[in-house]
Amino acid sequence: MNNFILIFFFLFLGLLLQRVKGFPSNIYKVLNKIVIYLCLPAITLYHIPKIKWSNELLFPIGAGWITFILAFAFFHFLGKKLKWSNKLIGCLILTAGLSNSSFLGFPIIEALFGKKGLETAVLVDQPGTFVVVSTFGVFVAAFYSKGSPDTWSIIRKILLFPPFIMFVLACLMNVYDYDLDSNIQSILLKVGSFVTPLALLSVGLQLNFDRKSQHWKFLRLGLFLSLFWFRLPF
Repeated sequence: MNNFILIFFFLFLGLLLQRVKGFPSNIYKVLNKIVIYLCLPAITLYHIPKIKWSNELLFPIGAGWITFILAFAFFHFLGKKLKWSNKLIGCLILTAGLSNSSFLGFPIIEALFGKKGLETAVLVDQPGTFVVVSTFGVFVAAFYSKGSPDTWSIIRKILLFPPFIMFVLACLMNVYDYDLDSNIQSILLKVGSFVTPLALLSVGLQLNFDRKSQHWKFLRLGLFLSLFWFRLPF
């Protein structure tokens, strides 16, 4: 219960700070960098070496891929049939096919399942959601906006993304049954613990609801399908 209180506290704190005059409007960019370059790598390096690999882990790794493929197939054919614009189709594919599995996912998983649950969450995020976003996600955004994806830029983005680098390193540590010194692990755990307050504060600082927008019905459809995928029995 305390974890859920923290989630809503930092989320609404971000919304409140948006209304404070003189508060730096771009501070969320700094928070994002701290989470991406420090907190997420620390979580990955702490948890992955401790995982006991089995076939059961294939689903959390593949969940992001399955969800995106389903969203692509559904909205591509539905959009063409209803003669929606390419930009709307692409937007719905990204909305229903992708999830914020680190900034929002990690805090919620930690609240529900504790530190142990973060091991699975890292597997969902790094080889799953992040790689999907950086490959198919970029392709869809470029294709449906009539752009052209830069293959080398995509590959470089994946290979140089700090949490992904730590994921590869942590996997090698797991394979060779090596873990860090207990003092270093303690530091990693403390650094990683900041992901919840910082990530949710950042999300709150960026939330902006336009009640007059004409796209609410499409957003509801995309979010409903996004939730529906995870109820399928596979």
